[in-house]
Amino acid sequence: MTSTPSIERVSLGELTCWQIRHQGAELLVAEQGAQVLRYVPAGQRPLIWLSEQAVFARGRSVRGGVPVCWPWFGDLSRNPEAVRGMQTAAETAPAHGHVRARDWTLSETQSQGMAGLVFVYDTRTDPLPGWPHDAELKLEIHLDDALHLRLTTRNRGATELAFSQALHTYFAVSDVRKVALEGMANRAYIETLDDWSRRTQTDEPVIDRETDRIYLGLPTQLSVLDRDWNRRIELATEGSRSAVLWNPWIDKARRLSDFADDAWQRMLCIETANVLDDYVRLASDASHTLGVSLASKPLT
Repeated sequence: MTSTPSIERVSLGELTCWQIRHQGAELLVAEQGAQVLRYVPAGQRPLIWLSEQAVFARGRSVRGGVPVCWPWFGDLSRNPEAVRGMQTAAETAPAHGHVRARDWTLSETQSQGMAGLVFVYDTRTDPLPGWPHDAELKLEIHLDDALHLRLTTRNRGATELAFSQALHTYFAVSDVRKVALEGMANRAYIETLDDWSRRTQTDEPVIDRETDRIYLGLPTQLSVLDRDWNRRIELATEGSRSAVLWNPWIDKARRLSDFADDAWQRMLCIETANVLDDYVRLASDASHTLGVSLASKPLT
């Protein structure tokens, strides 16, 4: 018989959060940003990394977890012209868009079969500074033997909407220097640390220095092999052909806020995205879903 999931409202610092326990797995999500903070599969180590120095304060994105980047990713000035044109005031254009540090509304909880939460952000009721458009975002979070995230944007305006976005996932790893990646070989990427030059990945990438790359034309399946922890993290994506691979390495880690000097060893970001050539153009009354499912399987 399947046990009924436990869904409980909890507080973490200044943030209201929701904790799910289901068949031995644990999930923690903050209402602010609809941000997954922690995911521990049953009987395993955490799959999602959360900084030991994370600050749980209102108006401040938490370091780690899965921040939602929308309606642009990264620095607005590096986005396609159509995305930049949606924002009318550059001085109110924070990195990674507006919604990751704003409160979302919990619209639904689900406890039959799989456990789930549904969060909504409505720009009619909570307008975004310098972004005068009518859109509704819905983030569906489901937990069974994997973690499923689906971010749906609906354009309720009369004109086309252009945006980039990402589910900025921080993975917990034993040692980033030892993990292996699968699914990025023979793919084009942008090397942001070398004047945003366009290159082709020949073999699978290895993390042996600061890494900040945007991969394009990716398959729907990617994997992280962590032999020291005897697991394969599998990513199955929807509505995305791009991803960002990021690790700050030694020097940048020392400059980051809410980040221990040696934390770069224990984390790796693979950010399921719609960025650069893969940005979204959405007609009036149309919708688009960006999704990723995260599963952990033993290597032996």
